[in-house]
Amino acid sequence: MQVPYFRPSITQADIDQVVAVLRSGWLTTGPRCRAFETAFAAAVGAPHAVALGSCTAALHLSLEAVGVRPGDLVLVPALTFAATAEVVVALGATPVFVDVDPSTLCMDADALAATVDALRHGRPATGLAPPHGPLRAVVPVHYGGVVADVAGLRRVAAGHGLAMVEDCAHAFPAEWRDGPDAPWRAAGDGADVACFSFYANKTITTGEGGMATTARGELADRIRTMSLHGMSHDAYRRYEGGGEWDYEVLAAGYKYNMTDLAAALGLAQLARAAEMRERRRALAQRYTEALSGVEELELPAEPPDRRSSWHLFAVRCRSGRDALIERLRQQGVGTSVHWRPLPMQPYYRDRFGLRSETFPVAAREWQRLVSLPLFPDMTEAEQAYVVRELRSALASPNPS
Repeated sequence: MQVPYFRPSITQADIDQVVAVLRSGWLTTGPRCRAFETAFAAAVGAPHAVALGSCTAALHLSLEAVGVRPGDLVLVPALTFAATAEVVVALGATPVFVDVDPSTLCMDADALAATVDALRHGRPATGLAPPHGPLRAVVPVHYGGVVADVAGLRRVAAGHGLAMVEDCAHAFPAEWRDGPDAPWRAAGDGADVACFSFYANKTITTGEGGMATTARGELADRIRTMSLHGMSHDAYRRYEGGGEWDYEVLAAGYKYNMTDLAAALGLAQLARAAEMRERRRALAQRYTEALSGVEELELPAEPPDRRSSWHLFAVRCRSGRDALIERLRQQGVGTSVHWRPLPMQPYYRDRFGLRSETFPVAAREWQRLVSLPLFPDMTEAEQAYVVRELRSALASPNPS
């Protein structure tokens, strides 16, 4: 049997929505994008949403909107995808890496506090020595669909006047609460801006795409303007009935807009988001039940004050991770690793003089991580095959 790491869930309703746009005569940013923004904003409880070409675009424009400028410092987790830090560099700012919590693998609030305190008092921190620019923002990442300790992170950020842009690429629909009696809140609720991904393997997809959500209208306006060349209004508003042909260029912006083709797929997927999350949750529970007695593995946990989107089911091997991945590959089971820490990637390591021992949790835990196949249309037979082959590979001699 061949079990891919991921397979998108595409229904006839998804296809019909995209075909309808193809027949409409309007393919790029237009009415479907506006409808998707409205529906997604309602789904996460945000007053404003801007549909974009990727989560990377959302992160880039959000940091620009909150005031990140060349020379500034932006705090990001050591364990994250390239996009989280590359947008900081693209703005001429400096990413300052922060170690992660060993349980959730999200940015650690205590490590953030210690890093900020060192920087505020002119002490070297995580490879960065003074003099340096001002601290401007923090970008937590919700690893695998489990929301970070946002209450703790926000207390640190608020105490130092830092903007918070949350990387929610894994975290729709995910929730958190600040205590057992507190109300549940969607991932990104309360951030200056939250950024979501609709890449092909995410919990809902537009193929490529992203969304920035915020409670602050001026930030949404800036993100929207910068997403289309810094123009005062987009093509749809210029060419729709009664629209004005003229526009002004207000800033040197980017080409980061979402198309109506992508938004149509997003709308159809959004209608099934709760259903697909419950399917992911059920699959995660079955993995947990089937693998709970396997001593060679540590299984992902869902803290009591979080509701995961279960974007990933990332297990941790006590030994022999690379050999395990290869044996599963030979048996037709796809896997992934999320991620090699960015301070250990050549660009960041060499440019900023970073050392892995500065980030002991990220440096240790990434070498144990394997993300198992998890997707809504995964069959019981496919999951049973993954479990069987995983157990067999772990039981083989010389796993390291």
